[in-house]
Amino acid sequence: MLLNLSYSDQNITEKIDAAVGKPMPMKKRLIMGGIGSPKLHITAASVDIYNLLVLDNTLKTCNVEIRPNGIIVRFRSRLETFGLIIPYYKLNINKGHIGIYSIYMDHYFIKVRSDTKAIQKFFRKLLDHRADNLPTHIDDL
Repeated sequence: MLLNLSYSDQNITEKIDAAVGKPMPMKKRLIMGGIGSPKLHITAASVDIYNLLVLDNTLKTCNVEIRPNGIIVRFRSRLETFGLIIPYYKLNINKGHIGIYSIYMDHYFIKVRSDTKAIQKFFRKLLDHRADNLPTHIDDL
């Protein structure tokens, strides 16, 4: 789901926590070596996200936060912060042959450049965490 995260709203926080879990405790963050991605440069996006990005003339960037049951892809448009909330069971990540990672959920997608080793290391950490926390039975959904 695509949400406006600019303002502190209890209903939005509850939706996010229900979909991808609460933020990780500090101890788990330290064990994982961080839960946030480096700055990711957006090369392409789905229509809904693209329509938000074109409102702003700045560089199109986003970042990814790892949560216990999913990820949050955050990006800015004008003075607003938007988040694409993706549970692990809906998350698809593809790596293109020209150094592009594609993050898909339903009809939303964002393509980002993987031009540094730090970005590749982050996506490896994300995929490993997803493999460890993906529901194994249909009853777990």
